[in-house]
Amino acid sequence: MTDKQTPFLSLEHITVRYLDKTLFNTLNWEINKGEHWAVTGPSGAGKTALLNTILGKFNIINGSIQYHFYEEWRRQHTITDPWFNYRNLIAMVGHHHTFRNLSNTTTDFYYQQRFNSMDADNSPTVMEYLELSEVPALLQPLRITPLMEKRLIKLSNGETRRVMIARALMQRPQLLMLDNPYIGLDVQARKDLSNMINELIAGGATVLLTTAAHEIPEHITHVMTMENGAITGKYTRSEFIQLPLPAPAAIDLPEMEADKIAALVQHRPSASFDTIIRMEDIHIKYGENTILDGINWTVKPNEKWALLGPNGAGKSTLLSLVNGDNPQAYANKLWLFDRKRGSGESIWDIKKKIGFVSPELHQYFTSRDNCLQVICSGFTDIIGSTKPATPEQQQIARDWMSVLNIDAHEKTPFKQVPESAQRLTLLARALVKNPPLLIFDEPCQGLDAQQKEHFKKVIEQLCEHMPVTLIFVTHYVEELPACVDQFIRLDKGRMV
Repeated sequence: MTDKQTPFLSLEHITVRYLDKTLFNTLNWEINKGEHWAVTGPSGAGKTALLNTILGKFNIINGSIQYHFYEEWRRQHTITDPWFNYRNLIAMVGHHHTFRNLSNTTTDFYYQQRFNSMDADNSPTVMEYLELSEVPALLQPLRITPLMEKRLIKLSNGETRRVMIARALMQRPQLLMLDNPYIGLDVQARKDLSNMINELIAGGATVLLTTAAHEIPEHITHVMTMENGAITGKYTRSEFIQLPLPAPAAIDLPEMEADKIAALVQHRPSASFDTIIRMEDIHIKYGENTILDGINWTVKPNEKWALLGPNGAGKSTLLSLVNGDNPQAYANKLWLFDRKRGSGESIWDIKKKIGFVSPELHQYFTSRDNCLQVICSGFTDIIGSTKPATPEQQQIARDWMSVLNIDAHEKTPFKQVPESAQRLTLLARALVKNPPLLIFDEPCQGLDAQQKEHFKKVIEQLCEHMPVTLIFVTHYVEELPACVDQFIRLDKGRMV
């Protein structure tokens, strides 16, 4: 029998439930030794749930999973730990980090932490997180050495992904599972990651990843397609590449009710502004590192801007100045809503005028919060606020849910609704206070092609019906709404 026919992992007629939902019904799949699989399909197809099932996180009520690689390991090694099981030989890297702070006072990162130097120092360095003094050969493909002294909170998306994979590889897993590893990466970082996955496979790791159909690394040998919790196809890589790409489904978006939006927008405070943002020769440094270098930028009311640039270009830091999150604003020439920063306004005065949407925000809500509660937190700009919303605020939140066609999710826990509905919930959260400025930081991250198109069309309709200034950050120009007609591009902290 050749290696290729030796079973590595078998899912045998498994039926899986989570809470009150059946995730999979009599699902069959076998991975043989020497095979590396990509799982692809639309958002909500069950790809992440499949990885979590293999990891042992969900209840299998029928059928079984055979971890052949674990049985082989047991035959070849003496195991003295009574708790050692197949989970010890699997490492999974999700697309949300699970970093913690050094102190016991704050266990999780909070949103503004990376921009406050004292609090950022409470975050471990990469060296501390990986518990390494030098980088072993195993991790060389990840280019970790230049990051070792950096604080976790200061890493870009691409750097974070590399560090998470490094931590997983240090377990020396038999199976490495990567859930949507390309999410949030720029073009070059995606190429680097593909090369790195190829090197890991060449080095002997068995890799299973979920990804979009057009982002499959070349050393992946097989592809499985899924939809609605069912397997729709299993292919060798060459078979899959020859398949015609499915045509994107037409987006049938109900026309938004302009009068309903007009009624919601009329609550806006009547203040009008001459300039929304004005930056003059902005410089931001952390230690010896210059993050922003001589930025001059003016944004006028109702303008629609795209903020572009690779990972680590300085986009997040630029937004942190606008959002009131970065204390270095006071040492720079910065005007927001016609007021110079440092002239007596508080961070909350600024946040009142800004609606912010970012997939990162998803991590800061608890699993208890339902969609209505998440939206109502937009009135106070405080995540996890225990202060209940007023009946009037709840009604405004419901009206926005109705406009965005997500009212069916009002009482559903936020983290249990589909990713597209989560993103529209965060959009409603940004809209409830009728802000003059909307900032969307990679709002389409993690959505499939159809959901991205839907979100884009929602934004285009909103901008048609309401006066608002927009800053839209993305790595993919095709995600930009048609109304965006002004561009600022950063690279290494400079405007290019």
